[in-house]
Amino acid sequence: MQPLAEKSRLVQRLRRRYENLLHLLPPGTPTRASMAEALAALRERQYDTSAALRILRQLVMERLVVLDCEQQAPLHTVTRAVTELAELALDVACTEAQQELDSRHGVPLGPDGQRAELWVIGMGKLGARELNVSSDIDLIYVYDHDGETAGQADGRGRITHHEYFARAVRMIFGLIGDTTEHGFVFRVDLALRPNGNSGPAAVSLSALEEYFQVQGREWERFAWLKSRVIAPRACLGNPGVQQLRGVVLPFVFRRYLDYSVFEALRILHRQIREHAARRSAGHPERANDVKLSRGGIREIEFTVQLLQVVRGGQYPELRCRPTLEALQRLARAGLMPTETAEALARAYTFLRRVEHRIQYLDDQQTHVLPTQDDDLKWVAQTLGFESYCPFLHELDAHRELVAQEFDILLGQSEERKSCRGGGCGGPKGGQPPAEIEGLLDQLPERLRERLKPWRDHPRVQALREDVRSRLIRLIQRSSLWVREGRVTEESALQLVNWLEPLLRRESYLAMLLERPAVHERLMHLLGAARWPARYLLQHPGVIDELASDAMLSERFHPAEFKDELSRRIDSLRSTGEDDEETLLNLLRRAHHAETFRTLARDVEGRLSVEQVADDLSLLADTLLQITVRWCWERLKNRHRSDADLPQFAIIGYGKLGGKELGYGSDLDIVFVYEDEDERAPEVFAAFVRKLINWLSVKTGEGDLYEIDTALRPNGNSGLLVTTFEAYAKYQSQRGSNTAWTWEHQAMTRARFVLGSPALQARFDAVREAVITAPRDAQALRQEIVTMRERVRSAHAVRAGQFDVKHSVGGMVDAEFAVQYLVLSQSDQHPELRANVGNIALLQRAEATGLLPAGVGERAAVAYRELRRIQHQARLNEEPTQIDPDQVKTEREAIEALWRAVFE
Repeated sequence: MQPLAEKSRLVQRLRRRYENLLHLLPPGTPTRASMAEALAALRERQYDTSAALRILRQLVMERLVVLDCEQQAPLHTVTRAVTELAELALDVACTEAQQELDSRHGVPLGPDGQRAELWVIGMGKLGARELNVSSDIDLIYVYDHDGETAGQADGRGRITHHEYFARAVRMIFGLIGDTTEHGFVFRVDLALRPNGNSGPAAVSLSALEEYFQVQGREWERFAWLKSRVIAPRACLGNPGVQQLRGVVLPFVFRRYLDYSVFEALRILHRQIREHAARRSAGHPERANDVKLSRGGIREIEFTVQLLQVVRGGQYPELRCRPTLEALQRLARAGLMPTETAEALARAYTFLRRVEHRIQYLDDQQTHVLPTQDDDLKWVAQTLGFESYCPFLHELDAHRELVAQEFDILLGQSEERKSCRGGGCGGPKGGQPPAEIEGLLDQLPERLRERLKPWRDHPRVQALREDVRSRLIRLIQRSSLWVREGRVTEESALQLVNWLEPLLRRESYLAMLLERPAVHERLMHLLGAARWPARYLLQHPGVIDELASDAMLSERFHPAEFKDELSRRIDSLRSTGEDDEETLLNLLRRAHHAETFRTLARDVEGRLSVEQVADDLSLLADTLLQITVRWCWERLKNRHRSDADLPQFAIIGYGKLGGKELGYGSDLDIVFVYEDEDERAPEVFAAFVRKLINWLSVKTGEGDLYEIDTALRPNGNSGLLVTTFEAYAKYQSQRGSNTAWTWEHQAMTRARFVLGSPALQARFDAVREAVITAPRDAQALRQEIVTMRERVRSAHAVRAGQFDVKHSVGGMVDAEFAVQYLVLSQSDQHPELRANVGNIALLQRAEATGLLPAGVGERAAVAYRELRRIQHQARLNEEPTQIDPDQVKTEREAIEALWRAVFE
C-alpha cells in the first residue's frame, strides 16, 4: 500500500526537486536546533542565505507531511515546528540585514550611545506559536528610539533611524517573502501595523504608544492580544522588550470589565463572513471553508479572544496567547463550563488538522475543502477515517457546536429570548430613536419626568452617537420590562440614578446591553434597597457578578477565594506586574466582588441576618490571612525568610470577634507576636504599620476595612503591637498595668483570628482565665450598669422614638446582660465560656437556670428581630429609631432580661 504522504502532490514535487538534500534535516521532529544544523549544511553547499532558507522550508514541509499524515503527530508538534522555522528565519534575516546596513550607515544610536534595537513582533498565530503549515506571517516592526546612525568613519552614510529600519524591513522581506526559484520562506503581511498599509514599515515605540492612545481601534486589541517579540533572538531578554509590553498590555486589557468589544467583534465577524460570501458567490465549493465559514476556526479564536479581552484586565491569568491553553484557563477561571472548553478544544484541534491536510495537497494558503473525491478521500484517510462520509459527518458536528457557542457568546440567542422578538430595539422592534426626546413618549410617567433633564444634560450630549444609542436602547428595554411587570418603575428610576454619574464609563452601558440577564437582576437589586445602589456607585464593576445563575444560591467559600487570588498573583508575578499597587487593587476588587455577592443574596432573601454576618466575618478572616502573608513576603528588612512564618497573631474584638460584621463594619483588632530576636520589636512594628496601610489605604479601587486598634493594651497610648506575654499580663491583671472591666467585657467577644496553633492555644487559655476569674458580683454589676448608662447618654434618642440599639430594651441592653452573665458565672458554668454569640449564650443561660424559664429564649428571639430591623434599616438607609409600638414585644422581652440579671 502506498504511504499516505506520497499521495500529496506537494510531497511528490519536493521529493523530485530536493531528493539529494532531504537528508540534511536531521531525523525526527524538526526543532530550531535541527533546522539550524540543516541551514548550516546548506550554506556549506554554497547556497546563499535566501536560497538556503527557502530550501530549508521545503525540507521541513516534506518532513511534517510524513509526521502528521503517516504518524499522526500531535497538532502542537506541527505548529511548533513551523513557528520555530519562522523564528529562525527571521533571526537570520534580521542579523544579515543589520550587518549590511551597519557597514553602510553605522550603528543606529540610542540616547545614551547604546545600539537602538529593532523588534520583530509576531502577531496572530505566529505570536501564539500556532502557525499552520502554509501560513503567512503577520509582522509589525518597532524600534525603541528615534535618532540617527553613527555613520562611517569619515562621517558619510549617516541616516535617521526611520530610514535605517525601513531599509532593514525591506531587506528582511527580500530574504523571507520574495518568491524565487525555490519559492518563499513565508508570505509576509504587514497590514496590522499602525495605520495599516498607509503607515510606515517600522514605527518607534513612542509613536506606537501615541497611536494606541489616540487612534487604536477595538479590533486591533484582538490582533495585539497574541503579539510577541520573536526576533532578533539576542534582544529577547533586554529591558526594552518589557518596556514594549508595558505599552501593549494596557491597550489590549482595560482596567474594568470591557463589554464594548462585543459590538466591535460583531462588526469584524460580519465583515469576514460577508467577504467569505462574496468569495463563494458563483463558487459554491468555497462555502466549505474550515477557517472562515460558520463554525470554523476563526469563530473558536474569536470566542476565546473575546473573553480574554473582556476579562483580562482584571484576570491576568487569562493573558496567554495559544488558543488551547486559553480555553483551559477560561475553564479554570469559571468563565466557561469545563465541558464546553473541552468540546471547543477538540473542535479546534480537529479543524486545524483538517486545515493542514488541505494545505498539504498543493502548499496553497487555502482553508477550503477539496472538491475532488480523491483529494477528499485522502484528507479523510490521513485523519484515520476509511472514507470521506464519516469524516464529513464529524466535521459538521464540530462546526455546529462551534457556531452555537459563538452565537451564544455574542448574545444573539439570549437577546432574542430576553426581548421576546421585539422589545429591545423599540416598541415594534424598529430602530431606537436617535435622541432622548424621541424616547420620552414611550415611558411611564415618573420615568419620563426623571429623564426629561437628560435632553439637555451635558454628559448625555457629550456621548458619542453609538454610545448614546446604547443608552437609549437600555432605557427602552427597562421601560418595556416595567410595562410587562418584570420590574418595578421604582427600580427603573433607581437604574437611571445609578447610570447618570457613570455615563462616561461606556463599558457599563455595553455590559448591560450585552447581558439582559445582568440588566434585569441589577434592576431588581436597585429596586429592593437603597444601600446596594450606593455600593454599586462606588464599585460599579461588581455588577458582572450578577451574570452567574448559581451565584444567588451559593455561599462564601474561603478555599476557593484563596485559590483564585493565588492564581491571580502567580499570573501577575509571571509578567512582572506584582507591584504593591496592583496587589492592593487586586485585594480590593476581590473583596468588593465577594461583598456584593453576599449583598445580592441578602437582598433577594436567600440569607438570614446571621448568615450574612457569618459570611462577611469569614471574608474578613480570609482577607486578613491573605494580606498578612503578602505583606510579610514584601516586608523590607525582615529578620526571617519567606518560608519561616512569623510567630504573629491577630485577635479580633467587637463585631469581628463575635462574627457579627455588617456591610462597611470596621475591624477591632489587637496585634501580638512572640519572638525572642532582638530585632523583633522593630520588625513587627514596621510589619503592622504596613499591614494596616494595606488594609485601610484608599486606592483607585477604594479600601478594604477601617482598622481600630483602641482595644490593645493601654489603648491608643499603648504600643501598636506587643509581645503575647505583655498582652497576657495586661489582661490577667498581673502587675500594675492591667485591663479595665470594660476591656474584660470586650474579651467575652474576643476571638483568635489568625496565627500559629501554639499562640491560639495560649490565647484561648488567657481568655478563659480572664472571663472565669473570681469577681465581686455586686461590684461587677454596678460597673456594667454604670458603663451602660454612659453609653446610652452618648446616643440621644428623639422623643417618642425607640432606638433599636441604644434605647431601654434595645440590643445593647441584651449585650451587656450577656457580658455580665459570662464574666460573673462562666467560672461555675463552662457552657458560657465559648464565644458563640449573644443569642446562643442567652439560650444557654436559661438552660443552666441562670435566667427564669422563658426569659432567655424570649430575649434571644427579640434580639434576633431587632438585629433584622437594624439590618433592613441600614440597607434602606432609613433611621434605626422607630415607633416603640412596632417592637413592643421585643422591648418587653429584653427589659425582662435586664431586670432578671441586674435587679
